[in-house]
Amino acid sequence: MRSPTKTKSRQSGTTLSQSLYKLGRSAARHPWTVIGVWLLASVLVIGAAGVFGQELEDAFEVPGLDSQQAMDLLAAAESDSAGLTAQMVVTPLDDTATFFESPSARSALLEIQDAVAGLPKVLGTSDPAGALALGPEAAISSGAVSPDGRIALIRIQYPVIDELDAGDLDNLKELGVAARESSPLQVETSGELFFSFEEGETGAGEMIGLIAAVVILLFAFGSLIAMGLPIGMALFGLAIGISSMSLLAYLIDVPSWAPQLAAMIGLGVGIDYALFLVTRHREFLDRGMTVVEAAGRAVATAGQAVVFAGGTVVIAILGLAVAGVPAITAAGVAISVVVLIMVAASITLLPAFLSLSGHWINRLGIHRNTATGRSTAGSRWERWGKHVTKNAWAYTIGTTALLLLLAAPVLSLRLGFPDEGTLPESRTERRAYDLVAEGFGAGINGPLVIAVDISDDSSVLGPLVDAVREDGGIAGVAPPIVDSEAGVATLIAFPTTAPQDEATLDTIKRLRADVFPSVLDDSPAVAHVGGAAASFADIGDQVSDRLPLFIAAVIVLSFLLLTVLFRSILVPLKAALLNLLSIGAAYGVLVMVFQWGWGKGLIGLEATVPIVSFIPMFMFAILFGLSMDYEVFLLSRVREEYLATGDNDASVIQGISSTARVITSAALIMISVFLGFVLGEDPAIKMFGLGLATAIFVDATIVRTILVPASMKLMGDANWWIPAWLDRLIPTVDIEGEAALPAPEMETAPALEPEKELVGAGV
Repeated sequence: MRSPTKTKSRQSGTTLSQSLYKLGRSAARHPWTVIGVWLLASVLVIGAAGVFGQELEDAFEVPGLDSQQAMDLLAAAESDSAGLTAQMVVTPLDDTATFFESPSARSALLEIQDAVAGLPKVLGTSDPAGALALGPEAAISSGAVSPDGRIALIRIQYPVIDELDAGDLDNLKELGVAARESSPLQVETSGELFFSFEEGETGAGEMIGLIAAVVILLFAFGSLIAMGLPIGMALFGLAIGISSMSLLAYLIDVPSWAPQLAAMIGLGVGIDYALFLVTRHREFLDRGMTVVEAAGRAVATAGQAVVFAGGTVVIAILGLAVAGVPAITAAGVAISVVVLIMVAASITLLPAFLSLSGHWINRLGIHRNTATGRSTAGSRWERWGKHVTKNAWAYTIGTTALLLLLAAPVLSLRLGFPDEGTLPESRTERRAYDLVAEGFGAGINGPLVIAVDISDDSSVLGPLVDAVREDGGIAGVAPPIVDSEAGVATLIAFPTTAPQDEATLDTIKRLRADVFPSVLDDSPAVAHVGGAAASFADIGDQVSDRLPLFIAAVIVLSFLLLTVLFRSILVPLKAALLNLLSIGAAYGVLVMVFQWGWGKGLIGLEATVPIVSFIPMFMFAILFGLSMDYEVFLLSRVREEYLATGDNDASVIQGISSTARVITSAALIMISVFLGFVLGEDPAIKMFGLGLATAIFVDATIVRTILVPASMKLMGDANWWIPAWLDRLIPTVDIEGEAALPAPEMETAPALEPEKELVGAGV
């Protein structure tokens, strides 16, 4: 009964494994050619990016949303309000001075205001200096000077984003720096221009992650050379992948935050994939195979799992298009390119490195890492596997309860976007935000731009302004700007609450659902609420609506793929449920830290924030692929042992003992890389880093080494049950791939001295 299944599995998947075997051997035979090709590609891509690359920008345009309709209406009318805004906030350095009483402060304000108005592409500014010349009451009523006379606000209007670039932000920042040096005023800048063109910090997170990866790989392999190969390959791939984004921007609008996410994910998966391949390569060397043969077979076996895992990551990330947000789709495409480059480097560049390293890969060690040492580690995991399976019910119930407890805060998940008030106080945007909130109220930082089509009925404008002003969530409304020729009116309304507050979202919904209909129901006029706060709220709502569909699609894909790989119904079903538990736990931790503020000081978070709307989708897509990597690596060994012995309990224990060490090392590397980004300034990047690190930790510890073996023990032989009709329908894939390969090429003589090997390789 069992041997036909085994034979069938051994005869399948030959095309991919054989192709990878030939590719790996070819790369190992011609290492310098392969390295030369990668070097040439890197020079061409990096050089082209430096000369022709486009600036990355953040344009959250989503067709069909009410906030987008507001901007489209203003753009069609060629209204200045359709463009980006910025603001310069000034206050006297003398704590006792006010603009009402200090001529020198007013003079300095006028000088700065004129300089801002003279910047390239600035369409216009507010006029606090002119308002002050009319007296304190006029200045306060203009909304440009705070009631206490301490703070003045210069609002700056720019054209639409397509007519701007990062140079315009640089001009504004340089003016701010120059004004601070020579003025008696504190000068701070902020606004949409920063959101669209300010590039996030790079380098620190990557460097911390790399250092941690070096230490972990050094202890895992016990060899300097074995440690260096994954790091070198990952850096090679990352340099090409990140540089390619500015070229990809010719085809799609890649957001400025995509390189940071790509660096985080690219480093993690690149080192992870290389770890699996180098581990398998060293196993084959221990069996006495030649260096070229070991590299080829490593690519054919572990490389096949890398191709599957990388492919699923790419498919899942590209599935982000279901959100209907072009910026999220573009970021997904850019990150997918980096993942594909890492997969390509793993199966071509890495075997070339392995060939050049020869038997030196086991030398220059910090400790003896012999086969005996590895078997000692395996025996410890074997004892752990026996312990878990012996107490399967207790571990299954206990760990499931723990994961459900961690996931419970998901019920309070609130999607949104952090505002400038969440940035560190070292940033000028944060200082500007605080000054504005102090002088005018928190809502001034998130004005609502209401676009009204009055082409068929202009009589509603007055009643509409009054109705908006009377709403309890609105602190004030600026005088409407009317373009009679275009038939469009623009109202700027200031909420009573901060942009990220839930009360602000309630105000936006109330304006649309109650206030506008009360005035416009019997009129052909139409009103839409736009502005950054409304736009982010709309995007969050759309992502929330489509997240369940996306998760369901990913789970179905996971189930189908694992069914094909392992010819089982219960194993894929269990994997889907465990993935939901581990990712749910990660979501729960994000809510506890970022929304509830538990331990926020430990990660440098200065204020609670909503969960950035696109992060749950991105996390699910990425973690789906990474968990598949660990699942395939573990269960392929378990299934191989089960087919050979028919003993479910023994196969589970053997699978744990032979893979847990590599899985935990890979997970530690991932966690270290992701946690490195938690130290950055951007709350969104912190969320990604903490969320991914938490999910990988849960998946590689609680799930892979406890829940998987315990649940497989409880299910017994039913783990591998599949209906006969389905068994006949689905293709069979040998994930290990060795059965399709020719007899291994063994060393015919004792291994050469390392120096001779390097000479033989052409060094």
